[in-house]
Amino acid sequence: MATKTNPLQFIQQVRGEVSKVVWPTRREVVLTTVMVFIMATLTAIFFFFVDLLIRTGLTGLLGMFG
Repeated sequence: MATKTNPLQFIQQVRGEVSKVVWPTRREVVLTTVMVFIMATLTAIFFFFVDLLIRTGLTGLLGMFG
């Protein structure tokens, strides 16, 4: 069973751990954000064309029997 730490000791431990975090620079954040938007756009375009292909194929297939 783990030993309990008092709140003051816990806050000191949290501060110690947070001080070890390497925060990204503004340039890294902007670059990552732009890359996410580009990848989301490319993914949306890809799925648009996959949907169009499937829809066209099913419409043609159902039109043959209808």
